[in-house]
Amino acid sequence: MTLIRERFAAACDPFSELDPSEKPPIPFVWKRPGEIVKNPQFITGGATRTDICQGDLGDCWLLAAIASLTLKEKTLARVVPQDQNFGPGYAGIFHFQFWQHNEWLDIVIDDRLPTFKDRLVFLHSSEHNEFWSALLEKAYAKLNGSYEALKGGSTLEAMEDFTGGVGEMYEVKKAPENFYEILGKALERGSLVGCSIDTSSAAESEARTPFGLIKGHAYSVTGIDEVSYRGRKVQLVRPRNPWGQVEWNGRWSDNSPEWQSVSPSEQKRLCQTVLDDGEFWYGTPLKNKYADENQYSLKADPFTASDVPVDPSYVLLHIGLSVRFLVYTFWTNPQIRLHLTEKDDGNDECTFIAALMQKNRRKLRKLGAEMLTIGYAIYESPSKDGHLNKDFFRYHPSKARSKTYINLREVSDRVKLPPGDYVIVPSTFEPHQEADFCLRIFSEKKAITENVDGNIDINLPEPPKPTTPQQETEEEKQFRALFEQVAGEDMEITAEELEYVLNAVLKKTNTIAFEKGVYLKFDSDKSGTMSSYELRSALTAAGFQLNNYLLQLIVLRYSDDQFRIDFDDFLNCLIRLENANRASLPSLSESMDPALLFCYEHKAIRSRGGSTNFAAPKQSPLNCRRAQKSSRAAAQKPPWRQERWSCRRIAAAGHGLPPHSECRPKHLLGKLVPGAGPDKKNSMWG
Repeated sequence: MTLIRERFAAACDPFSELDPSEKPPIPFVWKRPGEIVKNPQFITGGATRTDICQGDLGDCWLLAAIASLTLKEKTLARVVPQDQNFGPGYAGIFHFQFWQHNEWLDIVIDDRLPTFKDRLVFLHSSEHNEFWSALLEKAYAKLNGSYEALKGGSTLEAMEDFTGGVGEMYEVKKAPENFYEILGKALERGSLVGCSIDTSSAAESEARTPFGLIKGHAYSVTGIDEVSYRGRKVQLVRPRNPWGQVEWNGRWSDNSPEWQSVSPSEQKRLCQTVLDDGEFWYGTPLKNKYADENQYSLKADPFTASDVPVDPSYVLLHIGLSVRFLVYTFWTNPQIRLHLTEKDDGNDECTFIAALMQKNRRKLRKLGAEMLTIGYAIYESPSKDGHLNKDFFRYHPSKARSKTYINLREVSDRVKLPPGDYVIVPSTFEPHQEADFCLRIFSEKKAITENVDGNIDINLPEPPKPTTPQQETEEEKQFRALFEQVAGEDMEITAEELEYVLNAVLKKTNTIAFEKGVYLKFDSDKSGTMSSYELRSALTAAGFQLNNYLLQLIVLRYSDDQFRIDFDDFLNCLIRLENANRASLPSLSESMDPALLFCYEHKAIRSRGGSTNFAAPKQSPLNCRRAQKSSRAAAQKPPWRQERWSCRRIAAAGHGLPPHSECRPKHLLGKLVPGAGPDKKNSMWG
């Protein structure tokens, strides 16, 4: 359980913390419940859907999910702990729990709420002294960064945050014939259900239809039932408007003549009332005039969830349904292997739900981040292990894919495939976009998942043993003489002198011919630079099989703004990888933190004065001895030859970006990348 505590001071304006992007449209006054009413209560007479009344914030999608949540007592008790009140022990704070990316977070807030003329501005209860729903909305706003971030969304998103389940979305006109039965089973097993009418343009949003329904508005579905009407059974659905008013006025609405043909006992069983409370029965055939889109969230109970923690991953590239040339970059996306071994009962195929979720986009909206258009494709996996290359995707079509690439937080689909091994490749639709993501698999029977890119394997020949002076060749003796000539009596050289010696040696020996050959092989356009998309293949050819996490660090460290890597940086990368693998540290193939490779870089910088300015980090065991040696040598040399070592930290936190700007790649300076930061931790697939 992760605890998120309120960080802003009690005296500051919470709106500046919860909505930093714009000023309130009206002069809010932040008040505690005890300052609004004389006898505030957390919950009065139980939490019910009538406690959900929308205010001035456009978050009907959230309110519809909360209304559905009140129908599930156990689920509600987890999200809204019931042992809170304004009685003895009241401290002015409340806490709520939400699911986020495979963990439950405990969100703690103070109880000051935005008011105008002593009325709550946003979500409120029909009981003026009841505050659980308003405080829940504030906690959810904190989870997502601001009240402003809650404007517009999908009911499915909030439903998943309340349950931790995976969601499915149905478009009614394309729904299966047994759609009504699907709704019934979903409600029976505790799923939350919502519906809405799709809009064709922004101008239609919140537009009222002739029969009282609101386009682009989220409704919760609180029940379904059948009623006897003139000798036949009529299927009814009961939506609820989170406004607490404005209802359907067509067939089977509160005042419709159809109810006159239904017995009073049947009306009582269905809780039929003539009240403008936002809840109504709807009896029009679903296939004809019901909402274009119905969505519901499945809790994980009836499925087997498969969540394997792997390294953080980017979704960088895309594949188009007909754009075949993008196969050259699509293969570099993360790949997750899925083993389907058990068939469904009474079926020769295996059923599972694949749900791809992009993380923290709503929270980062204030930084300009929007929901990206995402999706995934599923391929039958060959027997060989490892990352599938571009040739595989060029000649093998997908076995299944998400129904659409769409800019929602999550894309999920129910898939049926024969038993076997498959690879799921998530991606964005547009190229060169980044998204921190989470992929979940829910299956009817047991399924095994693993990250294709999780292993690190380095296969290098043993380095030659140093020869003794007596065994040196004539060429090696010349190199030793060159070193002694440059080093002088102290037998030590500076970084600049080392560069001179190395250049002289390389001109004679050409010992980097292999590395140069690898680089030229993957410089496909002969431009003198290599695309970072080819980096995985180039490193594999050089003997390094790395995972996505480490590859991302290398790209961030060495590529330019066009994701290109020149030969010098490629060679530097190979040397760093080889040295780390040969050092007296755990092998890269073991459980070593890849960030250790790129945590510290030491560079000789000309000293401005005669004294030595030495700053060597204690955390760098590889360079500690070297730095101490340079410090002693600097004191014996004239000022013009003195140098100082400066530490430039490359951290693998969050998206792998360094926390200090001086060590970021040049193309990232001054550019704030979502999710970066020294304290951010990622889990699961992403």
